[in-house]
Amino acid sequence: MAQKGVLLLSGGFDSPVAGYLMARQGLDLVAAHFSLEPITDDAAAIKARTLCGLLGIRSLYVVRVGESFAEVAHVANRRFYFVLTKRLMVRLADGIADRESADVLVTGENLGQVSSQTLASLRAIDAVARHPVVRPLIGFDKQEIVDRAKAIGTYEVSKGPEICDLLGPPKPATHARLDQILAEEAKVDSERLTASCLAGVAAEKLKGDGPAVPISSSPRSTR
Repeated sequence: MAQKGVLLLSGGFDSPVAGYLMARQGLDLVAAHFSLEPITDDAAAIKARTLCGLLGIRSLYVVRVGESFAEVAHVANRRFYFVLTKRLMVRLADGIADRESADVLVTGENLGQVSSQTLASLRAIDAVARHPVVRPLIGFDKQEIVDRAKAIGTYEVSKGPEICDLLGPPKPATHARLDQILAEEAKVDSERLTASCLAGVAAEKLKGDGPAVPISSSPRSTR
C-alpha cells in the first residue's frame, strides 16, 4: 500500500517542486493550500488549483487563514509572526492528514532562505507537528529550485509576487528559541483557530493531468 502525504502547497516555486520530487518517489499526495482570504483575493488559491493539475494531484483543501493569521499578528509579538503562523499551518495540515489517513507532511522549505527557515525556526516549527515533516528541498538553493520548476512546467504558474509576508514584520526573528515561541503562542488560542479554519473545509476533487515531464528530464545540480 502506497504511503500518503499532505503537501503544503503555496503559489510559489518551492512547494510544487517538492511535491513533484516526492510524487516521483511514489508518495500519494493530497494538497493543502492556506489562503490569506479575506485579507487578499483568491488568486493564490487559483494558482494552487492549476499547480495541482500540472502535478497530477487530484485532491486539494483550500483553507482560509486570513483572519486567524491577522489575529496572530495582532496578539503575539510580531517578530515571531512567521514561525507562529507556520506552526498554525502545520496544525492544520496535521488535521487534514488525520482526515486523509496520511503518513507525512511535505513542505517546500529550504535552509536559510527566509527567517522561518533557519535551523532554530525549523526546530520550533517541527516541535508542533504530529506527523513527520519531509523537506525534499532542504539543501537546494533558489536557482536550483527555479530550474526544476521550469523543467516540470510549474514555473510560469508560480512566477509573480508572493503575498505570504503581507502581515509579517519588517525585521522578523531568525533565531527564536522554542521557549520564546511557546510563550508567544500561549497568547493565541491555537486550538480554537485550528478548529475554526478547518470548519466546513472539504477536499476539492480535481482532474490532475500528471507531472509535466518525466523523471529523466529533471535538471541535475552542477554544483
